[in-house]
Amino acid sequence: MKQFAEFIPLIIFFAVYKTVDIYAATGALMAATCIQMLLVWLKHKKLEKMHLVTLVLVLFFGGLTMFFQDDAFIKWKVTAVNGLFAIGLLVSRYGFRKNLLKQMLGKEMTVPDPIWDKANLAWVGFFSFCGALNVYVAFNLPQEVWVNFKVFGLLGLTLLFTFATAIYLYRRQQVLEK
Repeated sequence: MKQFAEFIPLIIFFAVYKTVDIYAATGALMAATCIQMLLVWLKHKKLEKMHLVTLVLVLFFGGLTMFFQDDAFIKWKVTAVNGLFAIGLLVSRYGFRKNLLKQMLGKEMTVPDPIWDKANLAWVGFFSFCGALNVYVAFNLPQEVWVNFKVFGLLGLTLLFTFATAIYLYRRQQVLEK
């Protein structure tokens, strides 16, 4: 249920875009994200770093979109989020010697550190690819195509890549158990 709740602001953005326009959808995204973060705070008395980054970027790029009435800003948010995730994975691994994927999944799976490093780098590449693909779609195709890509395309790609990563790690785990 928690995973579904993470997508509520995106669903609201999509619904408002389809019924009004990109600016109303951006305002709805900003409001829904603030409400979502408030509810998370009230329930857990803290926000995860990912939540804070998302909130700041939604408010920053959404605010610029609303102030300048220019949809380019909200389109850049997707690339900024993906870029920050890629940089975060790189910096945590090579700057602080902590593999975030291993920290998140290491309790569930036991695989050698080089495998975790490959998976980490694969996610860096994936986030970089998604950020670049977003720029192409956002600035070379119609706005409606971009909105559909943002809501369904990136979600689908992320689910597929998550599944592929799970299979990759699972297969490497099996090798250790034999």
